[in-house]
Amino acid sequence: MFRVIALTFLTAISTYAQDPVTTKIDDFIKNEMMRQKIPGVSLAVVKDGKPLIVKGYGFANLEHQVPVKPETIFQSGSVGKQFTATAVMMLVDDGKINLDEKIGKYLGEVPESWANITVRHLLSHTGGMTDYPRDFDFRRDLTEDQMLAIAKGIPVAFKPGEKWQYSNLGYVTLGILIGKVSGKFYGDFLQERIFKPLGMTTARILNEADVIPNRASGYRLVAGEVKNQEWVSPTINTTADGSLYLTALDMMKWDEALASGKLLKKASLDEMWSPVKLNDGKTHPYGFGWAVRSVNEKRVIEHGGAWQGFKAHIARFPDNKLTVILFANLIQTNQSQLANGVARIVDPSLKPKPITDPDPVFTSSAKELFVSVIDGKADMGRFTPELQKAFSGGQERLAAFVKSMGQMREFNLIHRSEEADGVGYRYQIEYTGMNLILTMFVVKDGKIRSYAIQPE
Repeated sequence: MFRVIALTFLTAISTYAQDPVTTKIDDFIKNEMMRQKIPGVSLAVVKDGKPLIVKGYGFANLEHQVPVKPETIFQSGSVGKQFTATAVMMLVDDGKINLDEKIGKYLGEVPESWANITVRHLLSHTGGMTDYPRDFDFRRDLTEDQMLAIAKGIPVAFKPGEKWQYSNLGYVTLGILIGKVSGKFYGDFLQERIFKPLGMTTARILNEADVIPNRASGYRLVAGEVKNQEWVSPTINTTADGSLYLTALDMMKWDEALASGKLLKKASLDEMWSPVKLNDGKTHPYGFGWAVRSVNEKRVIEHGGAWQGFKAHIARFPDNKLTVILFANLIQTNQSQLANGVARIVDPSLKPKPITDPDPVFTSSAKELFVSVIDGKADMGRFTPELQKAFSGGQERLAAFVKSMGQMREFNLIHRSEEADGVGYRYQIEYTGMNLILTMFVVKDGKIRSYAIQPE
């Protein structure tokens, strides 16, 4: 069945007549959809402030053979975090939130372990909070108070500002904080302050009970066969870690607002797009709801998302005046590879220049260690005592998610920096279904002092 579907590749519209670049992008997307068994993709490319491509490929719904079009609605996954972060920064601009204030001021009573966590820490994933525990029941309806109580009961992995560790629960907490400060459910705040003013007419919080025109279906691969997404409780689909319906058209309006500074002061945008500074003065390539990096010394501001059979990605290249927005309705989709692959076709200067690996033996060892970390079999003696404590919890869901993404295809060094107290490494890890970035720092005695994994 899927072979017939994959070969069809119905397309919706393109803003311009077919040209060599568009043809290359079409071929690239179609080939990747075939290889990755993706039912449908929605793509928007904005160059120099104008739409270059706005197009749908494949099917939004396999059972009814509904083609993807620009109006097709997908789920955001963690792309929604940038909207949560923007909502917080709007309240900062309003004088209602201080980034460096302790979150207890806004949330009320908090555990002692949260006493020194600030709003800035939550936005940048440096507060020590982890992720949903292994036994978390995603099919149980929870109130915000119950959700907050669960988060409070999970031990922190490290002291605020010491390290970076991706935390969905941190963003869930931010959504609750927005509600307490604004007096409105965070989804209503987004509607009033972001979606309606920007004309993002189909952007909204997830609600599977409502009848929503143009909503895509989400899928997953099970033993190579396409299956419908699994379900979660209605309230779990309303949390601020990424529970939005979005279209490519919505996201183009969002991109224009970011480029023109419609919603936030320039200083606030600069904060969101700057690498977070840790307690030791070092930085990590993540801002507030955005991953930040560079390619050939050109800035990249991006974020991916994954949830309920959907993948999403927005990659902004401000120095190149280029934005790529991509949605897919298969959870195993490598959305970063697709979005960045499109960017490199539009602007070949964005193809990373190869880096010579000065120590392939060490890279091989780093790869083996990474695999053992994901398998839960790592030799803890490789890490400093402080980092060993950080591995005591919060890794299970990441490991399970990575394992669902298929086979590892590449493990490459993309950056190496020698410092007075050791060497920093940055690796790109390509799986069939996603790309990861691994950053690690090895001190002079050979112990690993920091170790962070994040989607590209």
